[in-house]
Amino acid sequence: MPSFDFIIVGAGSAGCVLANRLTASGKYRVLLLEAGGHDRNFKIWMPIGYGMTFYDPRINWMYKTEPDPGTGNRVSYWPRGKVIGGSSSINAMLYMRGHPGDFDDWEAMGNPGWGWKNVLPYFKKSETSDQGGTEWRGHDGPLHVSTMERDLHPTCQNYIRAAQACGLSYNADFNGETSEGVGFYQNTLKGGFRMSAARAYLHPARRRPNLRVISRAYATRILFDGRKAVGVEYTRNGKVERAFGAREVIVSTGSVNSPHLLQHSGIGPVDELKRHGIAIVHEQKNVGRNLQDHLGLDHIYKANVPTLNDQLRPLKGKLWHGLNYVLRRRGPLSLGVNQAGGFMKTQPELDRPNMQLYFSPVSYTKAVPGVRALMSPDKFSGIMMGTQPTRPTSRGHIELRSADPFDTPVIHPNYLSTERDVTEQLKGARFMRALAASEPLAEIIDQEILPGTHVESDEEMIADIRDRAGSVFHPVSTCRMGDDPLKNVVDPHLRVHGLQNLRVVDASVFPTVTSGNTNAPTIMVAEKGADIILTDQEAG
Repeated sequence: MPSFDFIIVGAGSAGCVLANRLTASGKYRVLLLEAGGHDRNFKIWMPIGYGMTFYDPRINWMYKTEPDPGTGNRVSYWPRGKVIGGSSSINAMLYMRGHPGDFDDWEAMGNPGWGWKNVLPYFKKSETSDQGGTEWRGHDGPLHVSTMERDLHPTCQNYIRAAQACGLSYNADFNGETSEGVGFYQNTLKGGFRMSAARAYLHPARRRPNLRVISRAYATRILFDGRKAVGVEYTRNGKVERAFGAREVIVSTGSVNSPHLLQHSGIGPVDELKRHGIAIVHEQKNVGRNLQDHLGLDHIYKANVPTLNDQLRPLKGKLWHGLNYVLRRRGPLSLGVNQAGGFMKTQPELDRPNMQLYFSPVSYTKAVPGVRALMSPDKFSGIMMGTQPTRPTSRGHIELRSADPFDTPVIHPNYLSTERDVTEQLKGARFMRALAASEPLAEIIDQEILPGTHVESDEEMIADIRDRAGSVFHPVSTCRMGDDPLKNVVDPHLRVHGLQNLRVVDASVFPTVTSGNTNAPTIMVAEKGADIILTDQEAG
């Protein structure tokens, strides 16, 4: 007899939610497999410590894309969490749900029940906002969301007022009635510590006798009896082991690893699987396709007032702020560096914002692409601004590198492959220039460092975008959800089309990328997915 009712592969943002919700009644036995190890690591729990996790192979998959034509044949670095909590243990902690229209789009794409009115209750169910419960915000959920205004750097006010001078309105809560406008970001924090999905959902559930968590367990393939998923084969400590589930196998390994596991299990494009000698279980040409990601661009400025560079660069500053954090959980170490920003329309006739904005009172001109040593900023006083088009139209894909399940997947992001995406990036860059020239931001800027004022024409700015724009680490849609099995991987109940007892529940099922950071909507998908699974089980 199988040992478990459900096997969840992946203890990331979605897997932690599922493990909690599926074991809450005590009725079902759940096994949670995680390829990484524990999250008892100060670099994870201290908010600004995420800069130290970006190149730590113990807790990060450290993926790299293939050279990409749209970004000058550069290789992009994609950090992904390889640890309990997944990428929620190493991300920048911004809490953003997305625009209501994103989810209405999902529903219109053949996903009944996934419109805004249907998903808002799950966002609220997941959250405890320190602003209290409202029509839009939750007050008693596992995930604590904190406003950070008490510790924000004063240059954030210069940024906000300059944005208002450029015609944007002030928004006190991007997750409230509207996301449009500029204001201060909220972080997934509680008591000065990161609120990962592991801290919010998994750790409170680990005392339950019907939940077993096995870490350092790398899933290599899903086991089938005909077209029915019955278990998972995994490697731990060099030994191949198997686990069996009586009800379902649920894949929650993220937008890179979920299609990778499905393909190695014989689910994917037939030609590709045959090329690697993998036995076909089910032809599904969309596995690994429809890849979307946000691409961002930073402009960096030398400031004529003190910034976080002056606080965090000197040894004395490191010691002082380290002590302040240890004793009081206060100061710049207690929050992320993306402190202000917002959402705007680059054209007034648009029905919703199409650009996300960022402001950081710190700068890193010599950082490795995609990685910032957050405690070692530039030697001069500096600030950064960033823009990110919210709904890119470029589509990439992920495929197998070989038949070896331990071999890294091949990632083709296909950035900037549409004229619209290039145009929107250019509009974002132009807006940053306008912001920098507006008071009171202009009065604290001494010099534009990157790209530099010599970059001025559209052609020069587009060349700079292709040379410097980088991933914001929001890959989604590689196991896309939709009712048409010829176009999508999972149905609106998150079941893999054409197979039994197999679901995918993570950001890979997003029909489209949301307008903003993707961790909060991933947790929402898992909350709703858990309800769907439990309801389906009760219905028989």
